[in-house]
Order: sequence, then structure tokens, then C-alpha cells
Amino acid sequence: MAIKVRIPTPLRKLTNGSDEVVAEGRNISEIIENLERNYPGLKERICEADGKLRRFVNIYLNDEDIRFKKNLETELKENDELSIIPAIAGGAF
Repeated sequence: MAIKVRIPTPLRKLTNGSDEVVAEGRNISEIIENLERNYPGLKERICEADGKLRRFVNIYLNDEDIRFKKNLETELKENDELSIIPAIAGGAF
């Protein structure tokens, strides 16, 4: 099933500048594998070597953090949308 994936600015160099791409998969893990096949290097930037999501990367399914669902095993349905969001830290008081 085709899922729309929003790509953050720092990763767009891997998607030829596209801010949205379409990926195939039944769950988040399959989407990430499909993205890696189509855009090599993307997986290593969002996942650790063991395949888990990097600590400072968030993935939202229809505006809900997948960590509060089944994480990478979260199942997808037609018309779902994913957003890859890098966490932003820092600042000063």
C-alpha cells in the first residue's frame, strides 16, 4: 500500500529535494525499508545499527507519535501519512 511520507529539510538531499515521497509498506518498518531501497542512506540517518529508531528522530503517523503506538511495527492503512521529524534541542536562558 502506498503511504505519503513527509521528509524533513536535512534529509531532502537524499530524496532529490522532495519534501514528500511515496513509500510502500504495511507497517512503519516496511516503509523504512522501502525508503532505503529508493533513497539509499535514509535508513542509517533515522535508525540505529540495530534497526531501532534513533533517539532524536520522531515519526508521526497522522500526527500521532509512533512511540505511543506499536513503534516500528505500527500497522498502516490507506490514506495514512507519515512525517519524519528530527528532534530539536538547545537554546539558552
